[in-house]
Amino acid sequence: MELQQIAEQAGRDLETATPQEVLRWAVDTFGEKFVIASSMGDGLLAHLAASVAPGIDVLFLDTGYHFAETMGTRDAVAASYDVNVRTMLPLLTVAEQDAEHGAELWRRDPNACCAMRKVEPLARGLGSYTAWASGIRRDEAVTRRDIGVVEWDAKREMVKVNPIATWTQGQVDAYVEQNGVLVNPLAYDGYPSIGCAPCTFRVAPGEDPRSGRWAGQAKTECGLHV
Repeated sequence: MELQQIAEQAGRDLETATPQEVLRWAVDTFGEKFVIASSMGDGLLAHLAASVAPGIDVLFLDTGYHFAETMGTRDAVAASYDVNVRTMLPLLTVAEQDAEHGAELWRRDPNACCAMRKVEPLARGLGSYTAWASGIRRDEAVTRRDIGVVEWDAKREMVKVNPIATWTQGQVDAYVEQNGVLVNPLAYDGYPSIGCAPCTFRVAPGEDPRSGRWAGQAKTECGLHV
């Protein structure tokens, strides 16, 4: 069966499965060709994956613009969970990008900045894998309402797994509390969705959790999940 067919069938079969069951299917199906990607807003996905497949690879994109708290969460996850954190760097340092494209490209052309500092490094990091997992959920944004638990990533020609796609924020909070999951400190300081420091702002209680990303610009996704 072709990968796309595998993804589409699994998406139907696993719609009501638990995150652990989804991850178990992915590990059983793809073995070492399956990897987790984490932005280190918390250690939830890494914690879930480690419970199913100790030693699993976790990709983290170091854009060069992260909050110190995000880098600290990455280090804490690497030290505390049975996972292998692989940090991917952009081809250009921030200084090199400034020299080549001008300072603060994130302000003038955020799509170009995300493409160089997130999308390309992820593509490079995923090069040796067949399937990858993210921690995105349907209730996070309008652009994510239709994501599958397992789906075909046509852009990368890979199987994409979203183990907690069906979870609500309440379910996430309950799992975090019950299991003592590591959480980026910024999540408790008004940042429910954490990206690069220049493009992430505090969100008022009750507002869209992702309204603090690229505030004031017609941009809602960095390009990794669309």
